[in-house]
Amino acid sequence: MNVQPIVSDVSDVSSAGDKRPRNEYPVRAIGDVRLPVVTAQGSGNVPMFVGGCAASERATRALVVLHGRLRDADAYLRSTLRARTASSAHDDATLVIVPQFLASADVEHHRAHADFLHWEWTAWMGGADARGPAPLSSFDALDALVAQLADRSRYPALREIVIAGHSGGAQVAHRYAILSAAPEQCAQLGVSLRFVIANPSSWVYFDSLRPQPDGAFGPADHTACPDVDDWKYGMRKLPRYAAATPDAATLEHRYVGREVVYLAGELDCDPAHAALDRSCAASAQGPHRLARARAYYAYLRARHPQLRHAWFEVPDAGHNAEAMFLSESGIHALFGAHATIDAKRAADRAPSAGGADD
Repeated sequence: MNVQPIVSDVSDVSSAGDKRPRNEYPVRAIGDVRLPVVTAQGSGNVPMFVGGCAASERATRALVVLHGRLRDADAYLRSTLRARTASSAHDDATLVIVPQFLASADVEHHRAHADFLHWEWTAWMGGADARGPAPLSSFDALDALVAQLADRSRYPALREIVIAGHSGGAQVAHRYAILSAAPEQCAQLGVSLRFVIANPSSWVYFDSLRPQPDGAFGPADHTACPDVDDWKYGMRKLPRYAAATPDAATLEHRYVGREVVYLAGELDCDPAHAALDRSCAASAQGPHRLARARAYYAYLRARHPQLRHAWFEVPDAGHNAEAMFLSESGIHALFGAHATIDAKRAADRAPSAGGADD
């Protein structure tokens, strides 16, 4: 990976009278590692924060963590390294990578490199194309990263890639798991690919059924919510990245066969949370994140009784990435079923106020 210093942290630019949402401020820091993304659509670079195993020839696992709506990839790197240190995998050959999907305002504020891909504030969550310098998707960027990691000339010992996301990053991980052909491509190279999806605001349904107040599933109300089946909530109007993908039935069959772990915080149940998607299409999935996650897993189980996706509810955890990933379930999801958590190290690295959340 091409390491090149870019910019340093800057102070918060908000003021007491500024009422913008938290995600509409420029990020404090931009990653100092570049990921080249080159497709027929054009080319650009995605900045990344990288930690963990420093020797590419020794890395056996690559943990790709996707930030939330604040684009605070640096905070997600710190949180993930805390989880790594608190686990039995603390001294293993795990490479940690956090790609950063910049907003246009980030590039402008930092006067960053003109070749950095940048999106409308949250468009990257659904795989929409960047505003510039080329119309590339966040999924194109993940394809490029996975291809680089699975390249035996770069990482000869790599056996496993984990793509994990919390909140907005979980939306990316979930949707990428549906649309991408990366798992099959990695398998051909002897590399497994696992997806970890923690506390997203919304999910992709494969038909028009949605949870009803009585706990059953019934047809969505298209009169009240005409876009309920549109991407990123359903299978209509897929993004440009998915132009050549199979039909919804094939995508569903492929998705349920992939290795997926769901993490739901038992306290992530605030219907008025500031970062909760309260659009009509999202609200049709449930009143809050926990309800939406439970409903979606029930939806998949009803359609696929032999579903092998793993489900964990994390006690005492709300909408906070550290609380999720530093939990016993989080450690298993990130580092494998045999990973254990060291209680003392975990206590020393309890979730902090500066940790990643949304």
